[in-house]
Amino acid sequence: MRRSTTTALALSALTVLALTGCSRSTEPADNSAGSYAPAHRGGNSATASAPLSSAKLNKRLLNESDLGEGYTRKPQAADRHDDVTVIGCPALEKLGSDAATLDFTRKAKASFTYAGSTNSEVSEELYSDSATKLSNGIGKVFNAMVSCPSYRVISGSTIIDMGTQKTAVPDIGDEQWSQLITYSADGQRSVVKQTAIRSGNILVIVSGSPGLVDTHLDEAVAKTRTAR
Repeated sequence: MRRSTTTALALSALTVLALTGCSRSTEPADNSAGSYAPAHRGGNSATASAPLSSAKLNKRLLNESDLGEGYTRKPQAADRHDDVTVIGCPALEKLGSDAATLDFTRKAKASFTYAGSTNSEVSEELYSDSATKLSNGIGKVFNAMVSCPSYRVISGSTIIDMGTQKTAVPDIGDEQWSQLITYSADGQRSVVKQTAIRSGNILVIVSGSPGLVDTHLDEAVAKTRTAR
């Protein structure tokens, strides 16, 4: 299997874990498990405000002009994950039966490939709901994922070995979560970074090659605040 195909499957697996219930590196995942405590900034931005529409969220997504030369937006595939199964992580399996708590109806997504590095990708997801629902929902996902140092995801007939470790979070937004997901399939081992930032009633999730996530995270969060 080519690395780009493996990356696509891994990102697809991350999507199903995050939304339906649940770069390269040779660093192994940390074996520590337990609850993930998000970082918080001072102040209280949890004041009630109406969720943004999906159309408004779309205007706040990064685009090729924001990212710079070498980025190409990928066509958006239909979000169907009927053939994805999680094995060896009870917390993620439990989320599969509790998907309603993670169903943020106002959402937008964009994915890009980067020509400057072989098969590097980055994706951005935006969600809008009450601050409490966003915080509780994404918190459940990150807690579930870091509770399992290793597990498997089966996507179709492909078995992906997964491992998760918490990472330091940047001091932006109101709440922050970040993790590295190590995955391997067909003899190839890679890592995806996933960082989530909640600012008020908007949740930003940037996933992909660790360097690209670090490069564009601040810009992604800033655009959610300034776009109209």
